[in-house]
Amino acid sequence: MKSRRDRLREATVQEITGTARRILVAEGPEAVTLRAIAREMGMTAPALYRYFGSHGELLRHVVGAIFTELTAALHDALQAVPNGDMSGKFLAVSRRFRHWALAHPREYALLFGAPVRGRGHDEDWAEECAREFGWTFLSLFLELWRKKPFPVVPDERIDPVLLEQLRSYREDVLGVDLPLGVIQQFLKCWVRLQGSVSLEVFGHLEFALRDAGPMFELMMREISSELDITYRPPEP
Repeated sequence: MKSRRDRLREATVQEITGTARRILVAEGPEAVTLRAIAREMGMTAPALYRYFGSHGELLRHVVGAIFTELTAALHDALQAVPNGDMSGKFLAVSRRFRHWALAHPREYALLFGAPVRGRGHDEDWAEECAREFGWTFLSLFLELWRKKPFPVVPDERIDPVLLEQLRSYREDVLGVDLPLGVIQQFLKCWVRLQGSVSLEVFGHLEFALRDAGPMFELMMREISSELDITYRPPEP
């Protein structure tokens, strides 16, 4: 059982994190300063250093908490799909990612914009939360490959410079035994998914599209074809 002191410290950390996020949403990342957080909480800025060693460490903690929330939202979407429906899983998790991003544009910008630098244990925790998020997509991809392998290019047809990077990513980061063509296909899908969502969230499609939803679904239809899964339009 945690001591009273530990419980109070944990509650204060949660309050600091929640206050930082409220300021982020209301005013943007530049407004999330230790002085602004302390002022809203009725504390002094130096007092916050008992909980976070720096402004960067605080932001890293906020990043970790938001990644955890996003990952939970993706898992909730997967829970609503029958276990054997791989097509439904891919579509559900991709759509939930887009919907969450559009509903939380400033949080999304903090996660997928310029990296937040910080020191201390919270940096490792934030990175672990980010890996858990990424593994949601990768594990789904691996499950599909095991159950229903899709066409991939052989190693000799992959650009040599790209081939070496894919090999390093597979062995040093993922630690999985997969053809490099599968790793390449995973990255291609992620670049298209995250890239299209970022363009929409940051307003870079407004020059042509009032509603980017149909363009997103067109992309999902094309990705489904490449992965040999069945595309189904979203429910009304």
